[in-house]
Amino acid sequence: MSVRLLSSEDVSENAQMSDVVPAVREAFAAYERGTAQMPPKSYVDLERYNGDFRAMPAYLDAGEWDAAGIKWVNVHPDNGEKHDLPTVMGTMIYSDPETALPLAIMDGTELTMKRTGAAAAVATDELAVEDATSLGIVGAGIQSYTQVEAIAEVRPIREIVVSDLDESRVRAFADHFDDRFAVREGDVGDAASCDVLSTVTPVRDPIVELDDIGDHTHVNAMGADAAGKQELADDVLLEATLVIDDHAQTTHSGEINVPYSTGVLTDEDIHAALGEIVVGTKAGRAGDDGITVFDSTGLAIQDVATARIAYQSATENGSGTTFDLLGVADSHAER
Repeated sequence: MSVRLLSSEDVSENAQMSDVVPAVREAFAAYERGTAQMPPKSYVDLERYNGDFRAMPAYLDAGEWDAAGIKWVNVHPDNGEKHDLPTVMGTMIYSDPETALPLAIMDGTELTMKRTGAAAAVATDELAVEDATSLGIVGAGIQSYTQVEAIAEVRPIREIVVSDLDESRVRAFADHFDDRFAVREGDVGDAASCDVLSTVTPVRDPIVELDDIGDHTHVNAMGADAAGKQELADDVLLEATLVIDDHAQTTHSGEINVPYSTGVLTDEDIHAALGEIVVGTKAGRAGDDGITVFDSTGLAIQDVATARIAYQSATENGSGTTFDLLGVADSHAER
């Protein structure tokens, strides 16, 4: 059985955002309808190395297609300084649900960036004003790039305001996008006054205050991925129409984890899960005014949906490298 090995470049080329956004939308819908399985994310703490491993399995039954896989991902904050390696790396194993044969092994880092941007786009499509043309970015690291690519799929973005303490990252961001958008540097308040704001930072002390945010801004809070992290002040979360991706994950390690653990924020303050809005059991944006917030922790169903897109496209295009992992005769049709 041939297994397809896909590099980060292969994933980037084959998982086009125009395909990934609707696939991730369908993943949220399947999860809400109960046709997806997603066991809780499991952690292996590595105190000796100031890092951890995370295992994220999922199975999606979306009607016309199904897909399964697991992502093995790490967070090692010291990697850059000590080893000249990325803080976060990942590997995705994409499998045939019918036979359990592995179909592809692919870079999970690029995959994560793609599906994270797509999740923000799905939330933006449901929660931002229809004529949103300005996008604020707080944190100009690599994750910010797919925020722009994805959100521009669902709203006619023309202006981007980027805020980051690292001037070199701001310049790199501007250079990358200035042929497509009007990009300018600003402070957090400038970015937060835009129609849409994506925060993509690792901070533990909130950096976005309620006074910073525009009257109708939709916020994608993407940075918090561990207990103790928080980008938005408590009063922002309490004032906003608050939407989460998954209750267990957001209360454990998402944007709301700190105020939720102290009782400042309760389940009564959570308007809906994004899947509920996608399938229509809960309302999205009610009007032109009002702040909305999407708390995104990243779900395994998103990884599997994106892996399916990457695998199918790569198979059609002959991308990547194939090899015999199991020594099984290649008599099974590729799904």
